[in-house]
Amino acid sequence: MSGGSRMPTAGDPAPRVALHLLGGFQLLHDDVPVVVPRGLQRVIALIGLRPAATRSHLAGLLWPETPEERALSSLRTALWRLRQDPCCPLRTDGDTVRLGATVHLDVDELVEAAARVRDGMTPRGAAGTGRHDLLPGWYDDWVLLERERLRQLRLHMLEELAGNHLAAGRHGEALEAALEALAAEPLRETPHRLVVRIHLAEGNAFEAVHAFYVYRDLLLRELRLEPSPAMTALLDDTLAPIRRASRPDPPQRPAGRPANAAPRGPAPHPRGATSPPPSMPRGTP
Repeated sequence: MSGGSRMPTAGDPAPRVALHLLGGFQLLHDDVPVVVPRGLQRVIALIGLRPAATRSHLAGLLWPETPEERALSSLRTALWRLRQDPCCPLRTDGDTVRLGATVHLDVDELVEAAARVRDGMTPRGAAGTGRHDLLPGWYDDWVLLERERLRQLRLHMLEELAGNHLAAGRHGEALEAALEALAAEPLRETPHRLVVRIHLAEGNAFEAVHAFYVYRDLLLRELRLEPSPAMTALLDDTLAPIRRASRPDPPQRPAGRPANAAPRGPAPHPRGATSPPPSMPRGTP
């Protein structure tokens, strides 16, 4: 590893170290990017995401196709290389390795914001937290699993945040959070339902109906599905007059005649049909 900052000396304040994993790997030392080889990036990233993992667990995740002894040896070599650099963000604690206590990890911001929203709070800036995917372009199994976990965590946080703002009557903030969730997963119905509810709460019937049909068209086009009954029920009262107005009127009956009255007079013969001859009286030769 190498960075653009000078070597620390005795009496210097502790450097500010930040590890960014959302949107891509970046290690900052006093706001200066540190160049880290890709192999060592994987070690640092995994240790940041699994702070309580043992060395055996870390080695197995990093080198899943390698025998355990060889994987442990590779981990020891990687840790030795990292510790030679003054910018190393890791600390060893017995059989575990973790980030230093002063290292700021951006993933922690998302986890902490989600916990506060679950407790009913509405932390400032929470809607924009964790907007980027974890380590895009990395396809290790442990990355894919953690990426999906954080994606779901953020989606639920945004939906809860929108619900909290809506319950408090803060419609603008509620809509912002719902639209953030919608942008993260356009086919997910929950944020679309929230958008419709928010517009209805504001009295914007047109916006609510428009949002419903935008989602309905998207769902039909992409998945050939209809919105759920729960989604449709939100607009039942609003759409009822529109549906009634769009139904064709029933055919009108002549005044004074019951619906089941028989037609007057004999039914006419079809054009071109011949009438049967009249019956002959008895006894006629």
